Amino acid sequence: MDLVPALEEPLKQPLKSVLGPATAKVMAEHLGLHTVGDLLHHYPRRYEERGQLTHLADLPLDEHVTVVAQVADARLHSFASAKAPRGKGQRLEVTITDGSGRLQLVFFGSGVHKPHKDLLPGTRAMFAGKVSLFNRRLQLAHPAYELLRGDGEESVETWAGSLIPIYPATAKLESWKIGKAVQTVLPSAQEALDPLPPALCEGRGLLPLPEALHGIHRPHTKADIAAARDRLKWDEAFVLQVALARRRHADAQLPAVPRRPCPDGLLAAFDDRLPFTLTDGQRKVSREIFDDLATEHPMHRLLQGEVGSGKTMVALRAMLAVVDAGGQAAMLAPTEVLAQQHHRSVTEMMGELAEGGMLGGAPHATKVVLLTGSMGAAARRQALLDLVTGEAGIVIGTHALIEDKVRFHDLGLVVVDEQHRFGVEQRDALRGKGKQPPHLLVMTATPIPRTVAMTVFGDLETSVLDQLPAGRSPIASHVVPAADKPHFLARAWERVREEVGNGHQAYVVCPRIGDEEDGSGKPGKPSAKKSAEDEAEKRPPLAVLDVADHLAKGPLKGLRVEVLHGRMHPDDKDAVMRRFAAGEADVLVATTVIEVGVNVPNATAMVIMDADRFGVSQLHQLRGRVGRGSAAGLCLLVTEMPEASAARQRLNAVAATLDGFELSRIDLEQRREGDVLGQAQSGARSSLRVLVVIEDEEVIAEARQEATAVVAADPDLTALPALRTALDALLDDEREQYLEKG
Repeated sequence: MDLVPALEEPLKQPLKSVLGPATAKVMAEHLGLHTVGDLLHHYPRRYEERGQLTHLADLPLDEHVTVVAQVADARLHSFASAKAPRGKGQRLEVTITDGSGRLQLVFFGSGVHKPHKDLLPGTRAMFAGKVSLFNRRLQLAHPAYELLRGDGEESVETWAGSLIPIYPATAKLESWKIGKAVQTVLPSAQEALDPLPPALCEGRGLLPLPEALHGIHRPHTKADIAAARDRLKWDEAFVLQVALARRRHADAQLPAVPRRPCPDGLLAAFDDRLPFTLTDGQRKVSREIFDDLATEHPMHRLLQGEVGSGKTMVALRAMLAVVDAGGQAAMLAPTEVLAQQHHRSVTEMMGELAEGGMLGGAPHATKVVLLTGSMGAAARRQALLDLVTGEAGIVIGTHALIEDKVRFHDLGLVVVDEQHRFGVEQRDALRGKGKQPPHLLVMTATPIPRTVAMTVFGDLETSVLDQLPAGRSPIASHVVPAADKPHFLARAWERVREEVGNGHQAYVVCPRIGDEEDGSGKPGKPSAKKSAEDEAEKRPPLAVLDVADHLAKGPLKGLRVEVLHGRMHPDDKDAVMRRFAAGEADVLVATTVIEVGVNVPNATAMVIMDADRFGVSQLHQLRGRVGRGSAAGLCLLVTEMPEASAARQRLNAVAATLDGFELSRIDLEQRREGDVLGQAQSGARSSLRVLVVIEDEEVIAEARQEATAVVAADPDLTALPALRTALDALLDDEREQYLEKG
C-alpha cells in the first residue's frame, strides 16, 4: 500500500534530555519508558483522595504497593544481635491506619533515624513497599515514603488538587517520583498529535488529546478522570482496529481459487462412513467455511470451540472439500506429539479413504502424509515427493512444513492449530507456498470472549463451536489441598488406582521435566520451620522424573507408569503415546505436551501437580484430555497454596465450572490480556493501557465499526497523517506479530 508520509511525533524527545540521564536510565530499565510520549502515556493506576483513606485491609501479599495513610503509633526498640551484642541494635515499628485496617512498618539499624524523626503520630504520608507476612500480620519492611504535609512548595506544586495519582511503580522508582517526572513533561502534552479524525471526536463528544492527558495525570475531580479515560480508551481501540481493518481490506483484494466440493466426491464418501451424526454446531460452522471456500478471495476464519467440541472433524471436512476441488490441504500443529496425534486420528477417521494410490484404497481416496523435523530421510523424501506430485491431498506437520524444500502441487487450504503458538513469519511462509494465496482456517481450543476475538483476531471472521458431541462424559473437578490436608493427596492416588482397577487409565501432569541442573535437589521436602505458603513459593515446581519415580515405588507401585516430556526423542515420544493409546500403560506422567489434541478415550483421571503454577485456560485445556469416552472424567488439582491465596481462588474457579468461555473471562479479569494470550500477543501489554478488553466491549465494537468505515473510504489514510503516525508507533516488530493473525 502506498501511504502518505506520517507526521513527525513531537513527543519523541528522549527523557534524558528533559529529566537528566540518571532518572531517564531508571525509567528505561524498570518501566520501559524512553520518550516524553512514553511517560505521558504511563497513566496512574488509581487515585487517592486527600480526605479519604485507602483500604489497608485489602492489600495483596507479595505485591509492591503504594498506600496513603496516617501514622497511629511509632515505637523504637533496642535489641541485642550478633552485630550489636550489647543491645545497641535498633528497630523502629510504626503502625499506620486508614480506618479500614492497620499496617505495620518496620525499619532496622541505621535506617531508623530519619523515619523516627519524620513519622510522628498524626502524620499523613504515602508509603511504598512490598507487602510481606510476619507473625501472621501484614507488614512493609523499610518502605519508601513521602510526607503529605502540603506546606512545602514542592508538595503543593506536585500534589496540587485533591486527587493524588498513584502510578504503576517498582521498588526502584516510587509512585511520587514518577508523578514529579510527569509534572516536568506535562506541558509537552499540548503538542501531542491527535490520531482520531476530528469528525469522530466531535460526533462522540470526546476531549481533545492534550486535555485528556492533563485530565488523567492532574485531575481536579473524578469527572475529569472519567472524561480523560473515555477519550484515551478510544485512542487505543481505534488505532488498533484501524490496523486490523487495513489488514482485512488488503486481504480482501487478494485473489484465491474458489474450492467447491463435488456432490459425490471424497467429502460425500467420508460423510457416508461416519458412525455418528454431526452436531448442529458442526453443520452450521461447516456451512460458513464452505461458503468462504467457494469465493474468489482467501478465507480468513477463526474456528474456536470448547475442548472436545469436534473442531478437528470440522477442519477435516474442510480439507476434504478442498481435495475434492483439486487442491491440497496442510495442517500445521505446534508440537510433534500433536502432529502425530492428528495424523493418527485423521487416518483412522478416513480409513480406506486415506489410502490413495494403495491397494485396497477407495475410488475417491487420497494420501494423508505426516511431515515432521525428526522423520528419517527415506520417509521424508517420500512425503516431499507425494506433496509435489499432488499424490498427497492432505499433509499434517510441524514447522517442518514451512522449510524451503517443501513444495506443493496446488496448496488450497492451510489449517493452523493453536494459532497463538506460531509467529507470523512461520504462517506467512506456509501461505506463500500456494500458486495463489490459499484459504486459511485458524483453530483454537482456548475459548476467547467476543471482545478478545475482535481485538486479537480482529482480521478473521469467527465461528464458534459451543456444543459438545453426544456421548461425551461430564468431568468432575476437585482441588486437593496437599499442605492443609496431606491425606487428601493419598486419597487422590487411591482414586487413580480405582480408575485403573476399573480398566481405565490416568494422566499425572507436572510443571517441570526434572533433570535440569538447577542445584535445587529433589523438590517436595518441606522444612518444618517455614509455612506451607513459603515452601510452595520457594521450592522448585514438581518434576515429571521425580514424581514418576516416587509413584512407581510408592503410591502406584505395581501399575505400569510411563513418562512423556518435550525433551525425549520424537520416536520415543510417539512410542509412549502409542503404548498409552493402546492401553499398554496405566499411568502417563507428563508435562503439558499433552495439553492439546491428545485423544485417549479410555483415560478417565488426571492429577495435576502444583496446579497453581498453570494458568486458568491451560488447566481447562489439560482437563479436556479426560472424559473423552463414555466413562465419566475426574480431574484433581493438587496445590500447596493456602486457602486465602489468589492462586487457590483461581483453582476453585476452574473446579467450579466446565465452561471455557466463563473461565477465559476469569483468566482475563485476573491477569493482563497479553499474558493470557501468550507471548506472541505481547503487543497487547505495550499498547493497551486504559482499554480493558474484557470490560470495554462497547468501545471496541464501535471503534471497529468506525475504523472499517474510515479504511473503506481512505485505505491509505491519505487525509489522516496523524493517524498514520499512531499506526506506525503501534506496528513496531513486536506488535506486528500481535496483529498479524491472518
